[in-house]
Amino acid sequence: MDKTIRPAAVRGTVHVPGDKSISHRALMCGALAEGTSHARNVADSADCRATRRIVEALGARVVDVAPGEVCVEGPGLAGLTEPTDVLDAANSGTTTRLVAGILATRPFYSVITGDASLRGRPMRRIVEPLSAMGATILGRHGASLLPLSIQGGHLHAIDYTLPVASAQVKSAVLLAGLGAEGTTRVREPAPSRDHTERMLAYLGAPVRCTEGMVQVEGGAMLRPFDLDVPGDISSAAFFLAAGLLAPESAVTVSRVGVNDTRTGVLDVLRAMDATLTIAHEEADGPEPVATVASSTSRLRGTEIGRALIPRLLDELPLLALVATQAHGRTVVRDAAELRVKESDRIATTVGELRRLGAAVTEAADGFVVEGPTRLHGARCQSHGDHRIAMMLAIAGLIAEGETVIEGAECIDVSFPGFFDAFASVISD
Repeated sequence: MDKTIRPAAVRGTVHVPGDKSISHRALMCGALAEGTSHARNVADSADCRATRRIVEALGARVVDVAPGEVCVEGPGLAGLTEPTDVLDAANSGTTTRLVAGILATRPFYSVITGDASLRGRPMRRIVEPLSAMGATILGRHGASLLPLSIQGGHLHAIDYTLPVASAQVKSAVLLAGLGAEGTTRVREPAPSRDHTERMLAYLGAPVRCTEGMVQVEGGAMLRPFDLDVPGDISSAAFFLAAGLLAPESAVTVSRVGVNDTRTGVLDVLRAMDATLTIAHEEADGPEPVATVASSTSRLRGTEIGRALIPRLLDELPLLALVATQAHGRTVVRDAAELRVKESDRIATTVGELRRLGAAVTEAADGFVVEGPTRLHGARCQSHGDHRIAMMLAIAGLIAEGETVIEGAECIDVSFPGFFDAFASVISD
């Protein structure tokens, strides 16, 4: 599907889908808890639908109560059953890596795979710690690529240090630790998103977090829950950027998750002198929420790297666009992980912004943007990557002429209804 965007101001309030990361974990933890759990504002993205199909294949029952609201009737960790077919994670790396941790705990055989893009993404990072805990895992290229076959059960705890900060790997090990004998510890070189440990603690698991380390005791029983999933900060960031970049604009996004392991994008925007307001709200679950607003701003360049990267990795293509309109140089480094996402996001970000006239240079682990530059409309490619496609949609608001995005349907991976929400704030 091609989508054409023209320059416009944006004004109004947007409600973004439930946080994709938390929605994944709500579906999985609902299956791991014995009894009926309720979750509202669950993301209806293609990624989360893949997680839903997999937990159902493992013996959970997921019932739609209302749009975005589900009941999960969980058999509990010990009650999960061997799937009768290959588990398909579609395009979702989160689904694959977290489910692998769960599958490693169970004394049955399973196979998990995904689409062509996912089958090219690295899996050794989860295979090594799960194998060290006692699971038998085979797969392509020495178990570094999907499909993976997993024979689990009889796990023992490990003390594992992550080579790089990764919430997905940390979560896989912690979920495996629920079914392991002893205390499983994960140490990380920099803080990564902590939704899994928050969720597990909220559901009664004996989780302990200290600086640089999180641990879980094996054998824990999770209790059923009633949960409102906050809006996804990664989705909200696109609209906040639109409010900053488009002339005479102001955008408000309500009930957004503002977990500080995810708000690196807000920290960077403030460092760039963005006009942002954050009104915190009372949370009734494990995650903090707020209403966040932005308005047209005169921005300046900044540097992004080191410990900040895990807190905003998904937002870096968008921040590259923002940097094209900032005064001075913006440098992104220490972000080589972008190369193994749905696309090589360093190469695709740089290539597509250059099509629009941006002064951006590729580096091995990031990019350098010189600004401000006047962008011009062009025919662009999504590369099958939802975040690249949404970044290009925001770029189209400030580029002269028409911007055409080829393959814009990939946005449904994380944000079905994105263009409806987008149209709702376009100011004629």
